[in-house]
Amino acid sequence: MFSTAYPTRPLFAFSLLLLAGCAGGEKAPPTPVTPTLADYSRPLPPGTSALRRITDPALMPDLAGAWGNRDVFLLEAIDQSLKWFAAPSSRQFFPFEGITHVQAEASLLAMQQLLEESPSETAFIDDLTRQFDVYQSVGYDGSGTVLFTGYYAPVFEASRDRTDRFTCPLYHRPSDLVTDPVTGRPQGRRTADGGLEPYPTRREIEQSRMLRGSELVWLEDALNAYIVHVNGSAKLRLTDGSYMYIGYAGKTDRPYASLGRAMARTGLLRDGSVTLTSIKRVFREQPQRVQELMYENQNYVFFTEYAGDRWPAGSLGVQVTRESSLATDKSIYPRGGIVLVDTKAVNFSYDQRDFLRFMLDQDTGGAIQAPGRADIYMGIGPSAEILAGGQYAEGRLYYLFLKPEFVEQYKRPERRVTRAGW
Repeated sequence: MFSTAYPTRPLFAFSLLLLAGCAGGEKAPPTPVTPTLADYSRPLPPGTSALRRITDPALMPDLAGAWGNRDVFLLEAIDQSLKWFAAPSSRQFFPFEGITHVQAEASLLAMQQLLEESPSETAFIDDLTRQFDVYQSVGYDGSGTVLFTGYYAPVFEASRDRTDRFTCPLYHRPSDLVTDPVTGRPQGRRTADGGLEPYPTRREIEQSRMLRGSELVWLEDALNAYIVHVNGSAKLRLTDGSYMYIGYAGKTDRPYASLGRAMARTGLLRDGSVTLTSIKRVFREQPQRVQELMYENQNYVFFTEYAGDRWPAGSLGVQVTRESSLATDKSIYPRGGIVLVDTKAVNFSYDQRDFLRFMLDQDTGGAIQAPGRADIYMGIGPSAEILAGGQYAEGRLYYLFLKPEFVEQYKRPERRVTRAGW
């Protein structure tokens, strides 16, 4: 849910914390109909691609529906990806399976122009299908099935100093944590002799207090800290009334495990009742038992502080945009480009709704690995928590890139087009 190439974090899949649940509210979230038997995290077979170009018009996605659902947030997300492409560091990730950096950036500029200037749905679709190739994800099953979960940025009370109330720390990134400089994948802990070893587990880090002195901020309890770990980002209301914005700065190489699944497995919660509200209730009643299950998630996340105008940032180091930013596995999918997501989502009453949108692939995550997984960013705070917690549905994922013969037509503009009509 790791790159930022990776100074920032990607936000993590909230639905995986809850199994398939939601955050509270009177009405229960929908229970997944497929799912528990499907291996959505099935790795991509060696030597194969996660994308296949569509050549049969009958297999094209619903471009008209996505056009109809466009909004100004999509244009803002395109601007954020263009900021990333403008940075020289973005060039190291291309070419990606034949897609060049110039082609990927020009694809954004072309889509931006089509969205802003197309006089009608018909004109948009005609120009898009003439100028773009459309690729479909192979999904977890080779037939294009992708599981879409949701994530968000929570808001918590916190203190820069330890107090009687705030006793659970979030830590700065330690200097001995090693990650791949290109992919951002964690590699382990650098030893005194220059070697590598697995980083200590969550239990070992917390019980030994080995990182004492590198605390970034303090939260009220272990569950709040854990939720920030799972989401990878948070807005914190400090004791003086000011706000602090934090985001991902790295993670260990240890495996991730879902707290919700562990609570259901051990009988602390029933499969159908795994929500953030129920997790909090059990934690208040049996904090030690829940803490033991948290330790089953051996992975540990580190944080840094952000300026409010740069937060929340995804794995590209640019701001993510609600319902317009997607997290995928960056080892198999290209960064920063236009995607089309066709799945189901929920509203604030947990009623199911169609989710058919152009989005930007701008993030990644600890549980978002393999072609069968993707994570939709739902926003900040309690309302986004509801949408993220209820997001658990299969769907289709498509990537759009300019055909090579159209790349030269699109140059980075010096000034933006006015969006008075939006």
